[in-house]
Amino acid sequence: MTRRVAAALLVLTLAILVAAVVPLALGAIAHERDSFVQDTARTAASISGIAEARLGDRVTDDPALAAALTTAARQGDELLILNDQQKSVVSQGTLREPGWRQLVAASRTQNDPTTKLTADRVIAVQTVWDDGNLGGTAIGTVVLERPTGPLNQNIANLWFYLIGLSGAAMAAAVFIAIYFARWVSRPLAKLDTAARKIADGDLTVRARTKYGPPELRRMAATFNMMAGRLEALVHGHRAMLADASHQLRTPLTALRLRLDLLAADSGPTAAAELAGAQEEIARLSRLVDGLLATARAEAVTEQLERIDVLEAVGERVAAWHPVAAGNGVKLLTETPSLSPAPLVSLGAGHLEQILDNLIDNAIEAIGDQDGTVRVSVTRSDAGITLTVADDGPGMTAHERSRAFLRYTTGSQNGTGLGLAIVHRLVTANGGSIRLADTPGGGLTVEVELRSPDEP
Repeated sequence: MTRRVAAALLVLTLAILVAAVVPLALGAIAHERDSFVQDTARTAASISGIAEARLGDRVTDDPALAAALTTAARQGDELLILNDQQKSVVSQGTLREPGWRQLVAASRTQNDPTTKLTADRVIAVQTVWDDGNLGGTAIGTVVLERPTGPLNQNIANLWFYLIGLSGAAMAAAVFIAIYFARWVSRPLAKLDTAARKIADGDLTVRARTKYGPPELRRMAATFNMMAGRLEALVHGHRAMLADASHQLRTPLTALRLRLDLLAADSGPTAAAELAGAQEEIARLSRLVDGLLATARAEAVTEQLERIDVLEAVGERVAAWHPVAAGNGVKLLTETPSLSPAPLVSLGAGHLEQILDNLIDNAIEAIGDQDGTVRVSVTRSDAGITLTVADDGPGMTAHERSRAFLRYTTGSQNGTGLGLAIVHRLVTANGGSIRLADTPGGGLTVEVELRSPDEP
């Protein structure tokens, strides 16, 4: 942001300077040149008045003319005084401009001095009139050639001054742009940092409200209010989950124990009914556990941790091996040697919960039939891909489109919450999940998890 603002203001300042300073400089240079040429012409006219005594009155020893020649020599001027026959009478230096004779001829037709400006010289030609009468007889000509070194130096000094002034203005514009951009961007950056910390689970963080423009201060205050309400809501939600877990599981456990006692003393008919009741209580217990797990997944705010996927997969597959073997299911891992270790950023315990639900769903989908569940880990552009594939009955396209909704299941014994829990845990941690058919039949679940260095 700072660079963009500074660049924009720099371009704007440069455009204003080009539009204002360049015409001003060109006008000042033109005025400087006109003044230099006019000053040379006035000097030539002054010398012509002095030369009239020499040419008209034939005065050979003229102190004024001698002083004019001395002044011309001091200034580096080249001076030539011609008589009416265009012959040199008095000279100071050597004229370097070859076109001075054309100027002499042109000066006879006008009363004002004739001038010509070249790259390094200014020539002024003034006709000398008898007794100073402009309409009288021309008795000679004064040719004055002056070097433009002082003029060029003044023009260069003017450019240097304007360039320095423009550079100072642009530097000031950059300084002001950086100052105001940082004045705005620093509070925004701190607000972004606070938002990221809240997204990572730190609900105690707050933004500063005493820095930046008034609009950002109000935004920071509103952000703090939102963070406070979110913290209170999440803590209340967690307290409700803890209370619900205790209040629901305790009576279900007590009811199951009473049914067990009744079944021990009941006849065959009553025992069968009590067994059905116990199955319903077991189903209700699984449903309560699933609802609580779903609620916890939706309220996920734990701080992210760096987790080794291969290590977590190895632990959970080892834990589920007895369950899979008891159901006649082969539980296999396909984890090639990955270096460095595949790490992901998730909340504490979330990867284990994701694996537990996916493996449980796969084993449950296969049912009493012999089958295989494969768990694999690979790298991808997004981070790490965790795949759980089974060769069970699979899902239709319609079932896959609704698989992440609650209570949607293709199994008669399932609660329809496993994939919903996984979906919420994955998306809450910035990942993605998709379902596909396993080649040869079955369901494949692919989970994309972000690496710690991913934004």
